[in-house]
Amino acid sequence: MTLYGIKNCDTVRKAKKWLENNSFDVTFHDFRADGIDANIIEQWLTQVDWETLFNKRSTSFRGLSDADKAGIDQQKAIALMVEHPTLIKRPVLVLDDQILVGFKAAQYEEALS
Repeated sequence: MTLYGIKNCDTVRKAKKWLENNSFDVTFHDFRADGIDANIIEQWLTQVDWETLFNKRSTSFRGLSDADKAGIDQQKAIALMVEHPTLIKRPVLVLDDQILVGFKAAQYEEALS
């Protein structure tokens, strides 16, 4: 399983700690250090809606130009997430057959039991 996010995000830290405390072996992929490409995002979007993955509440979104914020559809969202990975709601946990966006202990517990 792979946990995607940024290392200084509190929610990502909570997810990592939960996984470690529950003895799950996880690979961490840092968007800032390791980047992200459209192919990975498109794979995720086969299981989750782009509006779930695209974080309109982030400071990164607020920092976008009005032109970038206008008329966002799936393809534009993918391009923006590749260019600004902090627009991706964090963390993203990729299991063999499932993708979890965000962190809720109960959701992780159910998916991993």
